[in-house]
Amino acid sequence: MIKKSKKKEKFRKRITTKFRLVILNEGTFEEYFSIKLSRLNIVVLGGVFSIFLVSITTVIIAFTPLKEYIPGYSSTNLQRKATKLVYETDSLKNRLEILQKYTKSLIPVLTGNHSILTIDSLKANAAIRKIDIKRLNATKADSIFREKVESKDRFPLFDKAENNIDIVFFAPITGSVTQKFNANNKHFAIDIAAVTGTPIKVIEEGRVIFSEWTAETGYVIIIEHVNGFISVYKHNGALLKQQGDFVKSGEVIASVGSTGELTTGPHLHFELWYNGYPVNPVNYIDFE
Repeated sequence: MIKKSKKKEKFRKRITTKFRLVILNEGTFEEYFSIKLSRLNIVVLGGVFSIFLVSITTVIIAFTPLKEYIPGYSSTNLQRKATKLVYETDSLKNRLEILQKYTKSLIPVLTGNHSILTIDSLKANAAIRKIDIKRLNATKADSIFREKVESKDRFPLFDKAENNIDIVFFAPITGSVTQKFNANNKHFAIDIAAVTGTPIKVIEEGRVIFSEWTAETGYVIIIEHVNGFISVYKHNGALLKQQGDFVKSGEVIASVGSTGELTTGPHLHFELWYNGYPVNPVNYIDFE
C-alpha cells in the first residue's frame, strides 16, 4: 500500500510540476514572453484545441460548398439541375402524348378513311328532326312553370360557367378529393391530397399573373386563361414559374407541399374562376 501511494504521489508530481517557457532575444537575452506550463496543462489544452479544430472542420464541411469536393457528397447545383430536368421531362412527356393523340385523329382525315356526310343526307336528317311548332299549344300553367325554371337557371354563378363553352382542361394532379367545392361555406375550391413534391401541372395555357408567398396559404400561383377562366393553386411546396411567364397546357408550374398557416397537410387547394365568379372545378376536370 505504501509503495502504491508513493507511486501515485510521484505520478501526480510529474504531471503537475511547473515549467516555464521563455522567449528571449538571442542577441540581448531580453525576455519577450514567458508562461508557466505543466504536463497536465499541455494535455488539457491539447484536448480542447483538438475538439475545437474538429468542430470547426465539421461545420465547414456541413454548411459550406467545400463538401462538394469530398468524395460521397453530390453537388447542390447538380441536384437542382436534376430536379428541373425531371419536371421538364414530365412536361415534354405530356406534350408528346397530346401530339400523338392529335396526330392519330388526323390520320383518318389525311388518308380519306372517314365517313363524309353529304348535303342530301344532312337535309334528310333535318327534315326528319323538324318539329312543327304550331302543334305545340302551351297552356297558361305550362308557361308559368317554364318561367320559373328559366329564372332559376338564369344566373348559375357557382355550378357552371356557360353551357356553350367547350374547353378541355388538364388535371393539375390526380388523387382523392379531401374537401369538395361548397359555396355555402365559402370554400370556393377543392382540396386534393397528394405526396409532397408531386408535380403540379397547369390546366390550360395562359399567363402567370401572381406567383408569391402568402402567410395564410403559403406559396400561391395564379394563372389567367382564355375565355375568362382563372386557375388558382395554393399551399404549394415550391413555385417554378414567375409573374409574367407564359405557360403551355400540361406544363409543370409547382410542386405539392404543405405551406401556409391554413394548411392541413400535403395537398393542393385548387380554385377555378370564370368571369369573376368561382365555379366548381369538378364540372370541368376529372381529378381521379
